[in-house]
Amino acid sequence: MHNPLDHRIFVALAALLTVAACADDPLSTAPSDIAPAAARVSPTVKCDADNGDITLPEGFCAVVVADLTIGGQPAAARHLVVTPSGEIFVAINAPRNNQPAFGIVGLRDTTGDGKADLQSQFSPNLGGSGLAYGSGILYFGANDRVLRFRMPAGRLTPVGGAETIVSGLVDTADHISKTLVLDSRSRLFVNIGSGSNACQVEDRTAQSPGIFPCPEFSYRAGIWTFDPTRSNQTLDDGQRYATGYRNMVALAVNPADGELYGVQHGRDMLFENWPQFFTVEEDAVLPAEEFVRITRESNNGWPYCYFDAVFENKKVLAPEYGGNGQLTTNGSTIDCATFNQPLATFGAHWAPNGMTFYTGKQFPAKYRGGVFVAFHGGFDRAPLPNEGYNVMFVPMSGGTPSGAPELFADGFAGSTGPLPATAVHRPVGITEGPDGSLYVSDDRGGRIWRIVYTGG
Repeated sequence: MHNPLDHRIFVALAALLTVAACADDPLSTAPSDIAPAAARVSPTVKCDADNGDITLPEGFCAVVVADLTIGGQPAAARHLVVTPSGEIFVAINAPRNNQPAFGIVGLRDTTGDGKADLQSQFSPNLGGSGLAYGSGILYFGANDRVLRFRMPAGRLTPVGGAETIVSGLVDTADHISKTLVLDSRSRLFVNIGSGSNACQVEDRTAQSPGIFPCPEFSYRAGIWTFDPTRSNQTLDDGQRYATGYRNMVALAVNPADGELYGVQHGRDMLFENWPQFFTVEEDAVLPAEEFVRITRESNNGWPYCYFDAVFENKKVLAPEYGGNGQLTTNGSTIDCATFNQPLATFGAHWAPNGMTFYTGKQFPAKYRGGVFVAFHGGFDRAPLPNEGYNVMFVPMSGGTPSGAPELFADGFAGSTGPLPATAVHRPVGITEGPDGSLYVSDDRGGRIWRIVYTGG
């Protein structure tokens, strides 16, 4: 029989241990001193007059939480998480322009105006993109491994050092970013992107045929699951959850059904490699970026098929495997209709890098249960202007879109061209805070925004 006294003793001991763990961190607040998140959020968040250079729907505004720098230069701020007690952690990508190697920045707003006034920096000198948080543990997806840090409530620095969860993940060739997602069933999902554009004999080479079956599937181009409680795992300890996904940097679990969803980076170089089938203008608008539900053992069809949302409105056979822009099967081994199909599509080469399902109550009812997607912006749409560089919203009813995608936040790139060379900001991560605010990161300018709804 359960003894209430035993339970009270256990809770008291746990509280004492947690306070003791926080005592060596000058940036910490003991959990007993932390009010519930909703009570701690100031009603006087001071939005920037220009919303930090972005445009938003009527009734919304944004405050610049921080402009992050590493070595005096804008930090490559990738995915981010906000803890239930309000701390923000941001993954910093691999160094560029002779920046020192780095990993994670922690931020806290102590005044309630929305701007971070405390900052921590910690990492084992590794760049990366992925972050996930749960049960007082912060998980970091470096480019070749997954680490975890003990991060009890109220801390900006971890208790102890990093512990390796998974090592030896491939980080060569294309698509090395590792996205991390925790679900309610104690699974850690890890994206491992493809190492090529279309699994050709000679990658990104004109007229080079595709390899069938694509050998990357055993170690790349899919989603793997790992046990987040175990250390020192390798790829062989994980399970390949789904395959045929070229690069799923944008991943999230939908609370409505507990399933994993993502938006895929579509392939490149249809015209460059196959001008007999595609014009340069067709190459600019093909293929679509696909919003998909990722179920166990699903196959999205890369590299054999891609989704044409402009001319055919279906998955068609890739030219490397006998396609001509219209065929859907090679008549024997590949039938594009048998692969996972998108729930919605976005423009070609928009580069989806982050997504989150909105569960809060701060925003109007139309946003509840829907998904926000952050697009890094294109580089491969010539002769048309590059697009993306925005945050889109898809209304959802359970696991199905209930309306067409719509623009939510724009203006990140600035007003001068050509893009992406002149982009001021490029969105990457997007997540929800405990009060229902939306946070967005930027790996070009190092900026972190907090978007709030003020009515109107």
